[in-house]
Amino acid sequence: MTPAARRVLDAASRLFYAQGIHAVGVDTIAAEAGVTKKTLYDRFGSKDALVVAYLRERDDRWRELLADHRQRAGTDRERLLSLFTAAERWSRKAGGRGCAAINARAEIDDPEHPIAIEVAREKAWLLEQLVADCRSAGADRPKELAAELALLYDGALAASGLHSVRNPFGSARRAAEALCTAHGI
Repeated sequence: MTPAARRVLDAASRLFYAQGIHAVGVDTIAAEAGVTKKTLYDRFGSKDALVVAYLRERDDRWRELLADHRQRAGTDRERLLSLFTAAERWSRKAGGRGCAAINARAEIDDPEHPIAIEVAREKAWLLEQLVADCRSAGADRPKELAAELALLYDGALAASGLHSVRNPFGSARRAAEALCTAHGI
């Protein structure tokens, strides 16, 4: 990535997360990055492609943090529950507006839109990880438990962005512990 592209992506990432993707125009991003609109389009092709790049980069950083938490978990059950510990840490570090992917998807109506496809890809990846972990842990219904944990996770992310629940990740983790027990883990 060229230095100009890096500045564009960094500026876009800050602005999209803080204000939303529809509220931020390419003029604002270019000005914030200190480049021309032509440079922005030369590097990313379109605003939609820039949004996808923003979501992917954020998802890559989230996956690294989650992998670190999962690796340090001592048991299969702890590996599953580390999702909530990692999410709480991520939320404190990377912003308090909830999930960037969910926020972006809320702005897009078309499920075939590149942004919607990217969000679906990210959420499918996490669900696949959870299913594998549930199987590895010996859950009696791994797909069902994985779906339940994914719902708790997304709900905690949404609540953290809305500031509607005190300690949403702690609450979600306690509910996840009960679900793990109910599923034999």
